[in-house]
Amino acid sequence: MRGIERMIERREYCIDILQQTAALRAAVDSVALLILEDHVQGCVRTAAEQGDPERYIEEVLDVVRRTLGKPVRNPRV
Repeated sequence: MRGIERMIERREYCIDILQQTAALRAAVDSVALLILEDHVQGCVRTAAEQGDPERYIEEVLDVVRRTLGKPVRNPRV
């Protein structure tokens, strides 16, 4: 982020800045996927083993929907 901010401040070539933002987005998406995988491996598996998977399954689906920019089915109030 700071590198992109410096690029903007130095008024670097727009295409270079856009390439860096794309790289940042890809890195953030990779981290998000790792966290989601960890959540599914831990929390969702435990919930399924304890007979209460529905809440966690819907939670994971909501996160995936938000990540993809899709509407959430059961928004929390």
